[in-house]
Amino acid sequence: MVMLLSSVLDVPLRERNALLLAAGFAPMYAETQLDAPELGAVRTALLAILRQQEPFPAVVMNRQWDIVRTNDAAQRFFGLLLDGRATKKPPNVMRLMFDPEGLRPYVTNWEAVAETLVRRVHREAVGGVTDATAAKLLDEVLSYPDVPKRLRRPNLTAPSVPVIPVCFRKGDHAFNYFSTVTTLGTPQDVTLQELRIECFFPADDATEARARAWR
Repeated sequence: MVMLLSSVLDVPLRERNALLLAAGFAPMYAETQLDAPELGAVRTALLAILRQQEPFPAVVMNRQWDIVRTNDAAQRFFGLLLDGRATKKPPNVMRLMFDPEGLRPYVTNWEAVAETLVRRVHREAVGGVTDATAAKLLDEVLSYPDVPKRLRRPNLTAPSVPVIPVCFRKGDHAFNYFSTVTTLGTPQDVTLQELRIECFFPADDATEARARAWR
């Protein structure tokens, strides 16, 4: 009955395991490390997607927004913005975007992007479930200096627009991107269900030309 209800309600695999445990059953779905041999075919697929996105950035994130894979374009691009500085391990998209010592100073439309990211934490949680770790991360980034207090209560009813570009500028370098997020279809492993592949695409011809020339 637990599995039937979970399937009908499309409960995420992690939460299905929790429900099974609560009902006195053993978890059914594995949570395999991405580097494990049995996920070799998936890693090959992820690398193919990342390579295909060149010369534009692409990253693979886990449930907590940690970056677990990138393509070469992402390493070049974020390395340029951060002057090659090492980030906290593992690098985390939310921390990078909200930290005044991260990418935030180089995002010219930061408030609009930050508001969108906060909404995404709530909206894109796997199956609509925001876990305690994600909630703690959100509290952390909202406590950074000069983060508007209004972001603590995101306007989930705000009119949507087709895309919100992320406008980066550092010195003479300007790049305007928008992104798409992809998940793996029909996963039967907790780790795989929670992976998200974010690919950045140029929002204008100038950005495309700069990215191709920079390659």
